Amino acid sequence: MRRSSTSSTSRSRSVPALALLASAVLLAGLTACSKAGTAGSSPDGGKGGSAAVDVGLVYSRSGPLAAYGKQYLEGFNAGLAYATHGTGKAAGHEIRVTEQDDAGDPAKAVAEAKTLIGKGTKIIAGTTDSGVSLQLAPLAAQNRVLYIAGPAATDALTGLNAYTFRSGRQSYQDIMTAGSLLGDSHGKKVVVLTQNSAFGQANVAAVKAVLGDGQGAAVDSVLAPPSAGDLTPFAQQVKSKKPDLVFVAWAGASAPALWTALDQQGVVGSTKVVTGLAGIASYPLFGAAGSKVSFLAHYFPGAGNNPVEKAMLDGITKAGGTPDLFSPDGFTAAQMIVHAVEAGSATDPTAMAKALEGWSFQGPKGDDQIRAVDHALLQPMFTATLTGTGAAAKPQLDSRLPKDAVTPPSKQMAG
Repeated sequence: MRRSSTSSTSRSRSVPALALLASAVLLAGLTACSKAGTAGSSPDGGKGGSAAVDVGLVYSRSGPLAAYGKQYLEGFNAGLAYATHGTGKAAGHEIRVTEQDDAGDPAKAVAEAKTLIGKGTKIIAGTTDSGVSLQLAPLAAQNRVLYIAGPAATDALTGLNAYTFRSGRQSYQDIMTAGSLLGDSHGKKVVVLTQNSAFGQANVAAVKAVLGDGQGAAVDSVLAPPSAGDLTPFAQQVKSKKPDLVFVAWAGASAPALWTALDQQGVVGSTKVVTGLAGIASYPLFGAAGSKVSFLAHYFPGAGNNPVEKAMLDGITKAGGTPDLFSPDGFTAAQMIVHAVEAGSATDPTAMAKALEGWSFQGPKGDDQIRAVDHALLQPMFTATLTGTGAAAKPQLDSRLPKDAVTPPSKQMAG
């Protein structure tokens, strides 16, 4: 791996055979259908000869989402090795990757993306943060470069423009997965327990839109100040509302105190409590309440149970990494990039985008499809429970929801 001489926060390399609970919330035709890495030759007949295809990964190598960025990168490396059969090439073109650390700062990400585009980069990927993704997507359309966001879950990316795609799930799929744990939502009472912040209010609005307006549930909320130290009163408020389901969306260091309060006040023992399963580091935070909570899950190692997932797990571990929550986002991004070059073009992002539209493929999570009309990534989701406590806590799969069971509503392409 050789480091770029132009920036202390970037790393440029040719890729050979190398390989928070906030995750709870936050594809008209089939143009190609093949296994990743086995698509046919490029329709452009190899225009541009065998010149390298430059890919810019703009992601959080540092900052508050650095752990997620690391998971994405490790998955990407494994995915590129898998999709190119260890050659680091697509349709004879070397995939040359330059990494840029946006540190979760939208302004920094935009500046880095502009620099990459100015140097001729046709593909940008990697975005960890939703706020960053909403700044990069318009830039991609303005400059006609292919943009594939990663863990960024904001629903607003779907249908935003013809050049913007995503390699992870979106918030709607999270909430539909939570709703599956309630069964028939009509007439049921759902209480959202979250913080009185932009994050929390967005969660309340999303649950009201999906489970309330969309599924007929009565949605209420309990909002705690982000600075609250004693969370017992809020747990008591939740219990007093006698909900059929409690949807918890919580971020920050007070999470262990929250789960202790919910357990002590009998909330987790008296009704169904649902939250998002975040990364491995979060498992011990639930304490004794963990085994009583139901989890919606974007992913956890072993959930996919298919050959592609095995390739991802093996690739990451052999490279010294640890598979985790957002490993599939990176792996899938690499699959998408290779397919875009092989079935689309090595030089024309418009052709790349067209090649991705409607593509069905097997990813680490299972059967995926890129919806042509708005570029939503239709994908399976999971539910799970935790077994064990502390360092021994680990998820156990309860159900796999096929992509059709958690399909977001289609949107008109905005631009």
